[in-house]
Amino acid sequence: MTNTDSDTTRRSRREGGGRRNTGGDGRHPVQQLPRRKLKRQFPAMEIVSADELEAIHQASLKVLSEIGMDFTLPEARDMLKKAGARVEGERVRFDPAMIEELIATVPSEFTFHARNPENSQRIGGNYISFGTVASPPNASDMDGGRRTGNYQDYRNFVKLGQYFNCINFLSGYPVEPIDIHASVRHLEALRDMVLLTDKPFHAYSLGRERIRDGIEIARIGRGISHDQLEQEPSLFTIINTNSPLKLDTPMLQGILEMSSRNQIVCVTPFTLAGAMAPVTVAGALVEQNAEALAGIAFTQLVRKGAPVIYGGFTSNVDMKSGAPAFGTPEYMKATIVGGQLARRYKIPFRTSNTCAANTVDAQAAYESVFSLWGLTMGGGNLIMHGAGWLEGGLVASFEKFVLDCDLIQMVSEFMQPLETTEDALGVEAIREVGPGGHFFGAQHTLARYTNAFYSPIISDWRNNQQWLAAGKPEAWQKANAVWKQALADYQQPFIEPAIRDELNAFVEKRKAEGGAPTDF
Repeated sequence: MTNTDSDTTRRSRREGGGRRNTGGDGRHPVQQLPRRKLKRQFPAMEIVSADELEAIHQASLKVLSEIGMDFTLPEARDMLKKAGARVEGERVRFDPAMIEELIATVPSEFTFHARNPENSQRIGGNYISFGTVASPPNASDMDGGRRTGNYQDYRNFVKLGQYFNCINFLSGYPVEPIDIHASVRHLEALRDMVLLTDKPFHAYSLGRERIRDGIEIARIGRGISHDQLEQEPSLFTIINTNSPLKLDTPMLQGILEMSSRNQIVCVTPFTLAGAMAPVTVAGALVEQNAEALAGIAFTQLVRKGAPVIYGGFTSNVDMKSGAPAFGTPEYMKATIVGGQLARRYKIPFRTSNTCAANTVDAQAAYESVFSLWGLTMGGGNLIMHGAGWLEGGLVASFEKFVLDCDLIQMVSEFMQPLETTEDALGVEAIREVGPGGHFFGAQHTLARYTNAFYSPIISDWRNNQQWLAAGKPEAWQKANAVWKQALADYQQPFIEPAIRDELNAFVEKRKAEGGAPTDF
C-alpha cells in the first residue's frame, strides 16, 4: 500500500517535535529544529596522503591474500570457493583482483526507505543521518539510576527517537529489553519500531529466523509487496566481524538473508587497537579495512549491486585497564581515515558518536564532541549511536540522549549554507548604525532576531545573577526535565489500521510458533 497525501497530512499533525509544538501541559514545549535532510557543505577532511591511503589499501589486500579470514558458515565458504577464493578449512584467502572486482558493484548512494516517505534517508555522498544509541544492556537516568534494560525503558527510548527531529533512524534496540524472552524479543521490539515511529530502523543478524522476521515486519509496516521491498531497501543490519579476522555464522546468515533481498548491510569490524587489532592506529586500520572488504565482497557475491555501508569502529583501549576508550584522538584519526578509505571505494561510510564516560559529565560531553567532530569532518554518512551512548556502550542514558540531540542540532546548524545575499551582507544595517552605535535596535536586527542564531536545548546563556536566581541549574538537570517533557509531548504517528492489524497478526503468529531459537 502506498501512502497518500492525506495519510502524510495526518501523520505530520501527530508528529512530535518542531518549533510549533506545544508541551504536554501547554506551557513548556521542547524547542527543537525542524526535520532536515542533512548534507555536508564542505569537502571531507583528509589526514593521510593518497600514497599513504594506498599503502593501507595494499596492506589490507596482503592480509586477505596471505593470512586470510575465517568464515564459519560452510554455505558461505562454498560460495566463495566457487567464485575463486582459496579455502582451507574455515580459512578463506582472497586474490586482490577478486576483492576489487566484487566491491566495484556496490552502489555509491541509495535511499533507505521509511514508512513515512518524509523520513526516508539518502545514504552516501555528502548526506549524513543520525541514529539512536543501540544495544546497551543497561539504562539509566538521574532519578532511577543505572538498571538492567527493560521493555518500558526500551519503548520510552523509541518514543524519544521518534520525537526528536534530529534523529533520522533507529540504530537498533536503544536499550535491550531483557525482560522479554530472547525467543520473541525481536518480534515485540520490531513491532514497536513500526507502531511507535515512522522512521527507518535496524534488525539484528542473530540467526536466519530473526532477520527474516525483521524483513517481513519492515515490509508489512510500509504496506508494500515483496517485489517493491526488493526495489526499495527498507531495513538495515549491522554485520560485526569477530575481530581479528573472523566472520561468524549468524553474521554470514544475516548477509545471505539481507543482501539476497536487496536490503542494507553495514559491515563493521570492531577493531580496538591494542586488543583485537595492532596497537598502532595504522595497523588497526589495515585490519579494519581487510575485514570490511572481505565482508563487503561477500555481499556482492550474494547479490551484485546490493546496498552496503562500510563501517568503521576503530578506537583504542586503556592500556592500564584494558577497557575500551572512545572519543579519543586515535578514534578521531581512525574515523577520518576510515572515511577516506570508504570514499576511495565509493561506498557509504558508517561511524558513531561515542564516549567512555560513566556519567553525564564533562567527559561525556567532550568525548562526544570529539567523536562528532571526527565523523562530521571525516565524511560520515550513517551515524550509529548518535544519541544516548554512555559507559562505552554499556548504558543508554536518558539525559545523555537529550545532550546528544543538542550536539547533533549544533552539527546540523553548522552544516547549513552560509547566506551571502546582499541583504545578509548587511551593508545597509552598517550604514544605519554608523560608527560607535549598536545593532540591537537596527531594522536589520529586528527583522531577524527571533531566529538569527541557534537556540540550544540544554545550554544556559543567562548571566550569572539570572542563573543563580533560577537555582543554579546544571546541564544534566535541564536534560532530565527535557526528556520527561518530550515523553509527555510524544504522539504516536499515524498508521493505517489494516497495516497495524496485519503486523499484529504476523507477530502473534510467530510468537505462537515459538519465535526464534536461542541457541545461536
